[in-house]
Amino acid sequence: MDYAERNTGGGYAEGVPCWADAMLPDVEGGKRFYGELFGWTFDTGSGPEYGHGTQAYSDGLPVAALAPKADGRMPTVWTVYLASPDAAALAERIKGAGGSMITEVMPVEPFGSMGLAADPEGAVFGLWQAGTHQGFGKQGKPGSYCWTEVYSRDKNLVDPFYEHVFGYGGVDLDLDGEDFRIWSPAGAEPGPDTAVGGRSLLAGLTPAPVSDRYVPARMPAHFLVYFNVADADASAAAVTRLGGRVQAPPADTPYGRIAVFTDNQGATFAVLQG
Repeated sequence: MDYAERNTGGGYAEGVPCWADAMLPDVEGGKRFYGELFGWTFDTGSGPEYGHGTQAYSDGLPVAALAPKADGRMPTVWTVYLASPDAAALAERIKGAGGSMITEVMPVEPFGSMGLAADPEGAVFGLWQAGTHQGFGKQGKPGSYCWTEVYSRDKNLVDPFYEHVFGYGGVDLDLDGEDFRIWSPAGAEPGPDTAVGGRSLLAGLTPAPVSDRYVPARMPAHFLVYFNVADADASAAAVTRLGGRVQAPPADTPYGRIAVFTDNQGATFAVLQG
């Protein structure tokens, strides 16, 4: 399920995932972990005005960022950012549809403008309005972002939220008995060929959902970020060697072989081979 950059001006259509970052207690430790796991290289890092983060590269192209947690109480987590030509207007739609803004939209000059939002169940995602930083320079190939999905408990609350706010077209899929919905950007023919993300249901709501493999019943709603890899089994072995955890071992799906990991600092992510 991959949908290329589509809009005028070379950026991303509204609602298309365009960036991902990890908030970590130890950025240098994160560089070692992800550098070995994905083969990423990193820049020298930003100054205090940009939070002392670092940008990751695969084949010399930007693929993600790692940033230090400003407060130890903040979650250690990967966050996906959804593109918008007008993040301030998008923030108002989010609030009007029952979501909330955790961090109001603010400029990150000259790179763009960003904000952090939560859907009606509390799943957090980012907003990005591009300036000089358009987003992923590489995606859908080994070492880069390839997919995201939100894990929710009430599809009757969450599906209308995303479809109203972003204009997504949705298609329901039955994946081994799991209630799963995929979303395509406004104006695209809905379906796997144009899908940019999906919605799964958290444990306890469907018979043996995929989420039961790694999500405790008490886990709040959240997004899961996927990275493409050449070999999911080799990635699982590397995660273990590097001090992380295999939350869901590699398993075949109609869309490729997937696994869910937690890094050595507590950030959960997934990989897709295929």
